[in-house]
Amino acid sequence: MGADLKKRGGGRRKGKYAPMSQINVTPFVDVMLVLLIIFMVTAPLIATGVKVDLPQTSAKPLSTEEKPLAVSLRSDGKIYLQDTEVQLNTLVERLRAIADVSKETRIYVRADDTLPYGTVMKVMGTINGAGFNKVALVTQPTKGGRGK
Repeated sequence: MGADLKKRGGGRRKGKYAPMSQINVTPFVDVMLVLLIIFMVTAPLIATGVKVDLPQTSAKPLSTEEKPLAVSLRSDGKIYLQDTEVQLNTLVERLRAIADVSKETRIYVRADDTLPYGTVMKVMGTINGAGFNKVALVTQPTKGGRGK
């Protein structure tokens, strides 16, 4: 229970009980475990909000300490900077604003597998023209671990 009741005076008086102050930590532990489970379930879903069917390759993943910017190209031709939809002409302005802070920022281009090569190269040229030199294409690993 939340508080134990003990007799005052070693039990000399009948019917006189004093509450003993103790914190019951069981509800706190229950809440923390529920929060831990919620975070474990939702953490993988937070990666990137734009759904793109990436091409498959057998290349090894890059290891990086800093968080890169993500430019996503969907099959319907829409361009996203992180999770925000942008037009190609406004992408240059936004990237230049970021490039003023650090031109060494890595940019990952995530393009849908069905997009034409020219469309992907146009966006990559725009990114490179904004001053970013560390541009990488994101692919999905093949199921068997070998190239197609």
